[in-house]
Amino acid sequence: MAVECRFQTILKRDGRETPFDKARIATAIYKAAASIGGKDKELAEKLADDVVRIINKRPNGQRPSVEEVQDVVERVLINKGHVRTAKAYIVYRHRREQVRKGEMGKQKGGSVETIPWKLVWKTLAWNADHDCDNIDGLNRWVTGGQFGTLAQEADAEYAKQLDWGAEEVVSRGDKVKLLIVAGPSSSGKTTTTYKLAQRLKAQGLELKALNLDNYFRDLELHPKDKYGDYDYETPEALDLPLVNEHLARLIEGEEIMMPRYDFHTGKQLLNQTPIRAKKNEIILIDTLHGLSEDLTRTVPEDRKFKLYIETFCQVRPRGGRFVRWTDVRLLRRMVRDANFRNHDPALTLGHWHYVRNSEIKHIIPYLHTVDLTVNGSLPYELPVLKRHVWRYFPKLVEQYKAQPEREDAIIRSQRVLDLLNSIEAVSEEDEAKIPGDSLIREFIGGSTIPY
Repeated sequence: MAVECRFQTILKRDGRETPFDKARIATAIYKAAASIGGKDKELAEKLADDVVRIINKRPNGQRPSVEEVQDVVERVLINKGHVRTAKAYIVYRHRREQVRKGEMGKQKGGSVETIPWKLVWKTLAWNADHDCDNIDGLNRWVTGGQFGTLAQEADAEYAKQLDWGAEEVVSRGDKVKLLIVAGPSSSGKTTTTYKLAQRLKAQGLELKALNLDNYFRDLELHPKDKYGDYDYETPEALDLPLVNEHLARLIEGEEIMMPRYDFHTGKQLLNQTPIRAKKNEIILIDTLHGLSEDLTRTVPEDRKFKLYIETFCQVRPRGGRFVRWTDVRLLRRMVRDANFRNHDPALTLGHWHYVRNSEIKHIIPYLHTVDLTVNGSLPYELPVLKRHVWRYFPKLVEQYKAQPEREDAIIRSQRVLDLLNSIEAVSEEDEAKIPGDSLIREFIGGSTIPY
């Protein structure tokens, strides 16, 4: 027998009342189930009745909010054993939240979503199947002595995406002359570029890598903010005329002399390395700004293959929505900068507002132009990153609290510290179990890849 709700209305997010509609709950459950192959509308309606039964237990006068109803839906799905449907429903909620915030909008050419929801859902489903879609599950892998197994299985899942990418490039024949691996800072572009190059080479294609880090202009030419920080995160930090000239010449088979950038001195050294692309070779670049029109303007669109990588982390902290993708990349960059670029973690954190501003301005608007999107997030990396950077954060929080004008750094440092405090760090022994060619070793060191 159908269950009727005691409450005629519920509260919207802005405090206004809206009619309670059990049918909408059943429809949302059915759509979540359908996204993973379920087709049982009757079951969806029964689950909606279970949701109403729980809501009916609330004291008189305490009408539920929309958010509270959705929380009950998640709890019912999980308690009834429909974990995969619950994860799909969580993705749906997150997607609707992004729409409300205006973070998903129209792009040139029509309505285009800037988040690959199918890939996000697949990641969440994989994490749920492996009990690492939340912090508590992830901690169990660390404390249960099975961390190495999770690392190997997660790396294998990442590798499947690159296998698919290589097949896509090969399927286009000899048309592609420029392969672009783009993505925000510390998303794993360098490792992804190398691994993709190896796969293409195995299928008979010769590749010619052009490292655009070497095309940074002299540091003294970069703009500064009022705090004296340099901005590496804008396309103008690169010598764009030289990049375009070299790409045009390489596409035509000419030889160029690639520069080299010295991060310790902040100087660009011109005419350092001879590079020539043979007729059967593809030019390969990985860069933050690979999707920018200004970067590869001299190369016709049909000669390019654009791959975009992002850390679509699908791990849920205690009492929160999901770990922010940008926070994962911030932690990676702090480790890498400290290990390989002689940068103080405090400077990396203080500089991060440049990173986010640049991504929003120079990456997000072009996501609809990519040919393939790859998830570079590894579900096991948070315990690894904690081992390397947790010791910095208590001091960073206090340091930036004394600088109220640094609001961005204050918020980020406290949020990340709270996250890290809930995570079990891996031991040195467990970290050693991470494969030498894993993407995370691009940041923590110990990689067997010849970067």
